[in-house]
Amino acid sequence: MNAWYLLCFLSAFAVLIACLNQHVLKLQQTIAITTVSVVTSLALVVSVQLLDNELSKSIIAVVGMLDFNQLLLNGMLGFLLFAGALEINLAALEKQRWQIAVLVVFSTLLSTFLVGYGAYWVFAASGWPVPLVYCLLFGALISPTDPIAVLAIFKKLQAPESIAVKVEGESLFNDGVGLVVFTTIFSVAFTGTAPTALGIAEQFLKEAVGGVAFGFALAVVAHYLIITARQSGLRVLISMLIPTAGYSAATLLEVSGALAMVVCGIFIGNVTRGHLARQHADHDPSYVQHFWHTIDSFLNALLFLLIGLMLVTFPVTWREIVVGLCMVPVVLLARFISVGIPFIGFRRMGKCDPHAVKILTWGGLRGGLALAMAASIPEQAMTVNGVDLHGLILLVTYVVVIFSIIVQGLTIAPLIQKSIVAANSSSP
Repeated sequence: MNAWYLLCFLSAFAVLIACLNQHVLKLQQTIAITTVSVVTSLALVVSVQLLDNELSKSIIAVVGMLDFNQLLLNGMLGFLLFAGALEINLAALEKQRWQIAVLVVFSTLLSTFLVGYGAYWVFAASGWPVPLVYCLLFGALISPTDPIAVLAIFKKLQAPESIAVKVEGESLFNDGVGLVVFTTIFSVAFTGTAPTALGIAEQFLKEAVGGVAFGFALAVVAHYLIITARQSGLRVLISMLIPTAGYSAATLLEVSGALAMVVCGIFIGNVTRGHLARQHADHDPSYVQHFWHTIDSFLNALLFLLIGLMLVTFPVTWREIVVGLCMVPVVLLARFISVGIPFIGFRRMGKCDPHAVKILTWGGLRGGLALAMAASIPEQAMTVNGVDLHGLILLVTYVVVIFSIIVQGLTIAPLIQKSIVAANSSSP
């Protein structure tokens, strides 16, 4: 079996899980697929360890050869971010732009340092004294929330717009900021480059601001091509160029492709769609949105199935699992503090959802992006008491991600329901 066959069979398996979930499990799709993928991974491990099954060994070998970092960061991520951004209501986003900007920049940076210092203490207490710079690297990769999981869950639960826009806007934009922070700390950790305020500012401007500017320029070009196209199929093909050629161009220009896709998606989903609705009043312009919703659902299912199967390639020990579980409350506490501080100011400036901080904390799910950044840490570049730092951080990240998607994802509904009740009771 090669990688292509594996992806084909996993795609079929993901669709079967979605069908089963629709009629039997009736969970949110991301949670259902992640849960089944973890169970499948455990079954593969057992079949190899106890049954010595050759098919399981073959699957594990192929999964181990997959470059998950490239597959997500330079493959799926552009599609998923663009599809998610298409659903964002620009008018609602505009009303909360300053609050989202604070959450994206301030909260992500503060969480990075809080998690980093917490990880430094946890690793030292467990007998692995990981240097602080690598702990901060872990803080940078685990702090951004995952838009793929967050958008899917909050759409299904129909959270109030005031809180849904904050969560969705933050999760889409903080990926770009998180990647910039991760890249900066990565260069310090593995290239020995001394960080300077000027160097960090230049890198941020180039990647973050450059990504937004490139995304806007790309959106304008795509907008013109789409509105002048006479065939609906051609409009869909033009939209496909954005997360493919557009994302690749952003990578070559060394600007944030993630932020470029978010800007493009918001522009096309609001400006272009509105123009088409006025231009073709007798036609439904939402077919592009339906197409991307299907692509989003399919890639989302495949992604989280792959995440689950990554478990079979880890040299797992109980000690590492315990460290991962210890990091869960550290990450949650850092999230609570980094989100709670801005809301002290938000409440003084105007009315806020009373459950906003709790929802943003418990609903701040982590996912594939965190695992992709963890997977990009070089193997055998750093060992701590005989343990490869790459494998240690990857496994700890995996534990936090699985906990956030399954446990937090399954238990966020009551908090959102309280927010809905509060919003209805306060409305005239």
